[in-house]
Amino acid sequence: MKKEPIDQVFKRLEGRLDTAAPSADHKANFLAKLQAQTTEDIPAKETKAIQWMRPLFIAASVILIAGLMLTQFNNTPQAKELADVSPEMENTQDFFTKTIERELFDIKENMNPENQAMVMDAIKQLEILEKNYDNLKKDLSESGEDKRVIYAMIDNFQNRIDLLQHVVEQMDAIKELNTIEKAVTL
Repeated sequence: MKKEPIDQVFKRLEGRLDTAAPSADHKANFLAKLQAQTTEDIPAKETKAIQWMRPLFIAASVILIAGLMLTQFNNTPQAKELADVSPEMENTQDFFTKTIERELFDIKENMNPENQAMVMDAIKQLEILEKNYDNLKKDLSESGEDKRVIYAMIDNFQNRIDLLQHVVEQMDAIKELNTIEKAVTL
């Protein structure tokens, strides 16, 4: 189809377009016709059928949605902890968790302006490792206690402890340097 400018279209159609203004009672005629259509009687049978079917449809919809949500909720696998695998793994998880909490507490207690950036960076890295651990928990429940996932969970705990021990070593080194600097300046 050939495109032509709008001005040329109007020039070409000049005289063929209906440009007459509607009659003065055009609006009134339209409203009268509209009123006549809306006031027609609706058969009583349809009204009664609609009245009792509407609540039925609403109730069926609510039941259907509730059923779908319940089914979806039950199908969502619950994340398993390492402690859920065996009593030995429960002891392992408890050991790692307590060690991590103790190390983190000590680090926060010894935090000062000189090492604050390093501590905050370590906390961010711990959060990343924690998110990875959450993914591993989901993997464990989906894999049916796959040994590789269990080893990855233990490795994750060990990585957190290694990170915290590294921070403690760095904090001790900074403290030692400060002590040496004070001794040299005296």
